[in-house]
Amino acid sequence: MRVFITGAAGQLGSAVVARFDDCELVCPSSTELDITDGAALRRAITEVGPDLIVNCAAYNNVDGAEDRPQDAFALNSFAVRTLARVAEETGATLVHYGSDFIFDGTAATPYVETSPPSPRSKYGASKLLGEWFALEAPRSFVLRVESLFGTPRTFAGRRGSMDGIVKGLEEGREIPVFSDRVITPGYVADIAAATRHLVESRATPGVYHCANAGATRWTEIAKELASLLGVEPRLRLVSSDQVALKASRPVYSALSIEKLAAAGFRMPEWRDALRRWLAMRERPHAEASAQP
Repeated sequence: MRVFITGAAGQLGSAVVARFDDCELVCPSSTELDITDGAALRRAITEVGPDLIVNCAAYNNVDGAEDRPQDAFALNSFAVRTLARVAEETGATLVHYGSDFIFDGTAATPYVETSPPSPRSKYGASKLLGEWFALEAPRSFVLRVESLFGTPRTFAGRRGSMDGIVKGLEEGREIPVFSDRVITPGYVADIAAATRHLVESRATPGVYHCANAGATRWTEIAKELASLLGVEPRLRLVSSDQVALKASRPVYSALSIEKLAAAGFRMPEWRDALRRWLAMRERPHAEASAQP
């Protein structure tokens, strides 16, 4: 299988590359290919003729998107429109990753794929528009993910909140953590495994929520990480309304993964994912992802 991967150097992209390492991979860097250049992107994909396009590229600066929405929409929306159109023209399957930020966070139970979107930030709006564009491709999968983690200690790219918590725990510092935000974190190795399962099992195209099992709060995640690391946590609990952020975040953004399970892939529970990540963190080439 020939696979064209955008954003391959990022946290999720690196995991996708590892999961598809037995395939013929084409992974242009951002310096080699600006995917917001529609003509260049179309030309690059057409020359490769891939069976599968996996889009791991994204504008992830949530607060920055409030000041530079044109950058967020260029990468999160209009580049995806080009990918969808080229996928249709070449007959390729398209995988695109969405976000929990398309929801307003006012739910009390995990969001399902058909829950009405209502983004509260320009970043969330750009991700929602990207979903709509991706779904225009005849065979496309939109996997909504959130709170990604899973990089080895040697990873040089942009890291997420989980890495910051681990670093603070290891250094014995007091760590501010949200006490009210409810999430379903996503281990990138498990997400990559679920991606390959959906593509190869000929699952029904469409939107799937893809996160580890079990809704939890950042406080519980920090305590579990401290336990796994064998350290005493020093946590400073804060609520969302106490932190001045430019872009609004959903307070409740847990995702239901029942549809993914019905398609034959059960995501492991988040505690299990944390354990495997910390074990892999010191051995970056070890296999740490879930199996279908």
